[in-house]
Amino acid sequence: MQIGKKIKNLRLKKGLTQEELGERTDLSKGYISQLERDLSSPSIETLFNILEVLGCKPKQFFDDEDQVQKVVYEEEAQTFFIDEERGYQIQWLVPESNEKEMEPIRLTLQEKGEFKQFEPSLSETFGYVLSGRVIVKLGTHTYFVKAGESIYFHASDEHQIINDFEGPSELLLVVTESYL
Repeated sequence: MQIGKKIKNLRLKKGLTQEELGERTDLSKGYISQLERDLSSPSIETLFNILEVLGCKPKQFFDDEDQVQKVVYEEEAQTFFIDEERGYQIQWLVPESNEKEMEPIRLTLQEKGEFKQFEPSLSETFGYVLSGRVIVKLGTHTYFVKAGESIYFHASDEHQIINDFEGPSELLLVVTESYL
């Protein structure tokens, strides 16, 4: 078992630097580096302290079964929401994506359809127009986006996406700090 590699992976998943982990465990950055490269072995007490800071139980840490992350999400697992009044459909491409760093959706806007207006937030939004043409209202600015074009913005202003096409428009949207 490569204890150092496991510690490093846990630290990176938590978004901590070696220095930050060292500060939270009263260990030096150099010692953390040595542990991660398996150049030094921690005492049981030190290891348990590191694991506590990293939010990992010892049993979980020493479990030799590699936890395989889910990579492929089948079409049957996707969920939908339809707002007939406003003329849009959301297709969540990854279940529980609102609990993850990014939330990918497929948004279909019917002719004259409008996605709900969102309040300012800390999120970032990326979109790719698969078909049709849309208007993106961001604060006091208006942007016209056609099939094959992308959008990217910080959601620091009120924003809304509206269909600007005679027929349906489809977008792939990915947001951080889920607000959909």
